[in-house]
Amino acid sequence: MPLTRSLSDAVVVVTGASSGIGTATAYALARRSADIVLAARSEPALEDVARRCRELGGRALAVPTDVTDPVAVEELAARAAAEYGRIDGWVNNAAVSAVGLFDEIPVSEFRRVLEVNLLGAAYGIRAALPWLSLSGGGVVVNNASVLAEVAMPYQSAYNATKHGIRGLADTVRQELRVTGRGNISICTVLPATIDTPFFRHAGNHTGRELVPPPPVYPPEMVAETIVRLLRRPRREAYAGGAARLIGLQWRLAPALAERALGWYAHRTQFGPSGAADSTGNVFRADAEAQREGGWHGRRRQVVRVTAAFGLAAAGTAVGTMAAMTRRSRAERR
Repeated sequence: MPLTRSLSDAVVVVTGASSGIGTATAYALARRSADIVLAARSEPALEDVARRCRELGGRALAVPTDVTDPVAVEELAARAAAEYGRIDGWVNNAAVSAVGLFDEIPVSEFRRVLEVNLLGAAYGIRAALPWLSLSGGGVVVNNASVLAEVAMPYQSAYNATKHGIRGLADTVRQELRVTGRGNISICTVLPATIDTPFFRHAGNHTGRELVPPPPVYPPEMVAETIVRLLRRPRREAYAGGAARLIGLQWRLAPALAERALGWYAHRTQFGPSGAADSTGNVFRADAEAQREGGWHGRRRQVVRVTAAFGLAAAGTAVGTMAAMTRRSRAERR
């Protein structure tokens, strides 16, 4: 079920709003005159985003929040309702990552990634549900990743959380339906690689510079996908053609896709420079609001890489259909 009122009258909470997709989503909502409650760890960065939201035509409230604290997330929801009278939509977007081999990522960082990404989303859904019910219904949008469906090396903690978010969303959606609360929609976004500060800010235990595997899409594309889901909810929505094609390849030929994507990511997510071991922003907040990561040059590879994945997916689909046809003919004999 979509929002019970127009987006220009809606109150939407956005976590992870101080940078990247969260910031782009806040701006997209502000342009539609929504009331936005911004949450992240950094108060100065949030205030910068809130100021820009007001300039774009929305009302905005900055509420510094650590999403790993369930009490703080409940207080975030209460502040939103106290300020604007209700909550109509909730966007779970906060995320961090520690990049490295699974057995070389410090246990404390691995745990923190799970707490921020997965438990943060769970706490957000729990905090949102009663307020959405009081509003007569609403929408929760979980920003996952195409890595909720596929996997890539050196991102074990991140992969685990994104798969978890997808499963959590599916289960909560089922529970809402069977308990007569179908007026609340639970949606999941699966973006491809996005031009945000994510790779610059991630914990890095590889000894090498981290760069986003192309194709790289602008954060505004994901923001517009989130806005569409708030207006017309769906179970899941891809953001970026590469995400859709990679997902298709993984479903049709998982073993082949796992090898191909592992090979590709191993060769494309590292730059030419070395890098010191770092915890990145896993434990500390980002100091300033940054919507983009400065990876514009890697966007030029969109057509070439997407085409390659498309050809691979098409080839696999043809092979699968041929095998199914042969099997059907054999069964009829």
